[in-house]
Amino acid sequence: MTTSATGATVSARDLSVRYSSSSPETRAVALDGVNFDLSPGEVLAVVGESGSGKSTLARVVALDVDRLDDSSPRISGGELNVLGARVRGISPRRRSRVGLYVGYVPQEAGDRLQPRLTVGENVAEPIYARDRRFNQNDAGEAVATVIDAVRLPLTVMNRYPHELSKGQRQRVAIARAMILEPKLLVADDPTAGIDVTARRAILDIIVSLQRERGFSTLIVTADLAEVRRVSTRVAIMHRGVIVASGQLDEVLATAEHPYVKGLARSQDGGRWSAS
Repeated sequence: MTTSATGATVSARDLSVRYSSSSPETRAVALDGVNFDLSPGEVLAVVGESGSGKSTLARVVALDVDRLDDSSPRISGGELNVLGARVRGISPRRRSRVGLYVGYVPQEAGDRLQPRLTVGENVAEPIYARDRRFNQNDAGEAVATVIDAVRLPLTVMNRYPHELSKGQRQRVAIARAMILEPKLLVADDPTAGIDVTARRAILDIIVSLQRERGFSTLIVTADLAEVRRVSTRVAIMHRGVIVASGQLDEVLATAEHPYVKGLARSQDGGRWSAS
């Protein structure tokens, strides 16, 4: 996999995204003329209130786009390149191939684990999706390595998702996203519904993995306090548009858009919410 012509891991130009008319998500804002670049090894935090389009952006960057089901977002205008691949009109085969290099942690990912599979089997799934004949012992070693990387004891490999806490399940989901050593990680609100201590641990794991492995990261959050833990660069979304981007402190200090001004005014001891 390569970067785009601009040298970016992800590049969006005037990107517009819509849902099919039969989808309930048409009531929410999608994307309307989005522009941004994500460089190799960079971490970009995407911030916005509910319905701002940030989760749609995560989905399309993670290649969850233009599928046959009605709930799938569809690129209706502009261009999106991910790891050198033009996403608009991408074939299923090409999408699957590029997707091997993209780790995706969707919303509530820990609760989407297969309940009848052990943790180890859940994490190993992408390996066998890529190569059904992959050596079982080698797969087991890879799973153990990534389970250790997300700071879980190896004993969890033989347990089932329902036996773990929500925070632990979220770590398993991150391990699953990292098992193929992706060049890009997309994490959509990975700390949602988790207590404060566990949230910090999840963010620290993502930061540690990113620094160690050097992959590009797009992380979605509604909590600006989390931005400071993972990235200094932020893109703020409102009604399907990126209304401000750059270094967090500078964006807030020079805010021009009313929504961004509201975020700046809502600061309280360094912890604020975009929702």
